[in-house]
Parts: sequence; C-alpha cells; structure tokens
Amino acid sequence: MHTGKRYSPLEFFKWTKQATFCLFIISSIATVLYYFGWKFLALPWQPIAIIATAVAFIVGFKNNASYNRIWEARQIYGAIINDSRSFAYSVRDALGGKESDVVKRIFYRHFAWLTAVRFQLREPRSWENVDNDGNSNFRKGRYEIPELNSNLSDELKSFLSTEEHQYILSKKNKATQLTALQSEDFAKLKKEGKINDFQWTLLQQSIIKFTDNQGKAERIKNFPYPRNFASITTYLLFIFVVLAPFGLLKEMDKLGDGTFLEGFTIWFNIPFAAMITWAFHTLDTVGESSVNPFEGSANDIPITQISRTIEIDMRDMLDEKDLPAPILPQNNIVL
Repeated sequence: MHTGKRYSPLEFFKWTKQATFCLFIISSIATVLYYFGWKFLALPWQPIAIIATAVAFIVGFKNNASYNRIWEARQIYGAIINDSRSFAYSVRDALGGKESDVVKRIFYRHFAWLTAVRFQLREPRSWENVDNDGNSNFRKGRYEIPELNSNLSDELKSFLSTEEHQYILSKKNKATQLTALQSEDFAKLKKEGKINDFQWTLLQQSIIKFTDNQGKAERIKNFPYPRNFASITTYLLFIFVVLAPFGLLKEMDKLGDGTFLEGFTIWFNIPFAAMITWAFHTLDTVGESSVNPFEGSANDIPITQISRTIEIDMRDMLDEKDLPAPILPQNNIVL
C-alpha cells in the first residue's frame, strides 16, 4: 500500500515508462508517414471518438470493480484485526490469565494462522500482475515482498511446538488446519471442565469468524476479475491506442492554417496523441494494478503489516516485553 499523499510524477513515469515510450512511437510513426506524403493514412476522428467512448465506459467499469475488490479485502482484514483482539482477551481471561501456558499456546497458534494466511494469499496466480515489467521495475530498489524473501516453515517454527509444526507442514491448507487445531484444543478444554459451555460457544464463534474471513480472502485471491471483461478491455484499448494518432492527423495539420506555423503543426500530433492515449492506458493500468489486492504490488492491502500489528497487540496483552518491531513503510510502500 502506498502511504504517501500521492504518487509523484517521477513515480508515475517510472511505473508507465515502457507504455509511454510505445505510445510515443505509435504517434511518431503516424505523424512521420503523414508528413512525407502518406495523406491517406489520416482517419476521420468521429469513429475513433465512438471507440474512445466505449473504452471509457469499460475502463470505468473495470476500475469500479477493482476498487470494490480492494475495499472488500481491506474490510476482511479490518474484521480480522477486531476479531483477533476480542478473541485474545476472551482466551486470556477464560483460561488462566497472562501467565498461563495454555493461553500462550493458543495465542502463538493464532500468530501461526495469521502467518499461514498471508503466505497463502501471496502465492502467485497466472492472472496476477505483480511480475509485469512495469510493476517489477517500480518495485526494484523501493520495496520487497516479505513472503518471497522468507520461508513459511521457518516462520511457523517460532510459533508452534515441534510436533504441531511437522503436522501443519504436512497439510495442504495450513491456515485451515491451524484453525482446526484451535477448535480441537477448545473441545478438549471443555471436556476437561476448564471452560464452561458459554465460554466454549464464545470461543467457537471466534474460530468461525476467522474461518469466514479466511474464506472471503481466498475467494478474492482465487477468483480473478472475469477474463471476458478483462479481455475486451484490452482489445478495445489496443484498437483505440493504435487508431487515435491517425484520427488526429488532419485536425493537427489544420491547426496552423493561416499562421506562421502552417505546415508544422502536424508535429503537435505526437505529444497530443501520446498524451490522450496515455490517459486511457494509465487509467486501465491503475485498475489492473488494484484488481488483485493480495499479490504484493504497491497498491495492495498491507497484510504483512496488519498481521504484525495484531501480533504486537496480543503479545502486549500478555505483558511480554520483547515485542516484535512494527513494519514501517519503505519509500512510502508498506505490505
């Protein structure tokens, strides 16, 4: 997540550098050919304006859908924050307080769950964009994706017993099995009479909430923005980007009629056509960069930071002194 007031012009340029260069090349080719006599290449601007209207509608629809996906993802992790805090003091106060080994075991297993969920949400999918040239170039020297630079097994080791660690690593969906262990533990505590029916019900409801939120996050992760909408946006945008410089040729050529610039204003076509197509292309890029809110781009939900914040809060409830350091933004980016 970008934490600054806005992207600077330099950041935007670096992010869209390759696309901007291509747009200037297309505009330059059209202008040069027209200038050297290929007048038939000039297209009427009206049909291209109709295509531009269609592109504007579908790009707007895509950006709206992208915003809804990223906002839902943030709501999911907001719920995880609140549910984790209420779960923590319920466990602490029902099972012996701050010094209890049982409480510590359940707390640390929850840290393991948070860790497993974020690692699962960072797993790459074929439709994601984090490794696209623009995103990769922007990421270099600015920030790193923590889950790609660490090992899930090593991180879980600090939260789980050796037996549980080996057990969880043998499972496919590790986060789900960690939740199942919590439920199994609560059932055992109820059977032993260490918690009553009301406490057991309350703790089980917390487990259910974590399961629901994990499932909601997995739904966003595993169900892409529909490929038919994404494809038609790409194709229409490509058609518009290619045709727009040819549709502006006559208009730019006539711009200098009767002035000392007559015959030279055709060269205005290069910056103006590039600027117009850049606006449409960048709007689409903005939507595309937000449509997968867990992949690890600069516009994603900071699930690593949120998980660390929850861990710090819960450890603080146990009066632990050696708290982990909060995750701070790197170059205005936090993940």
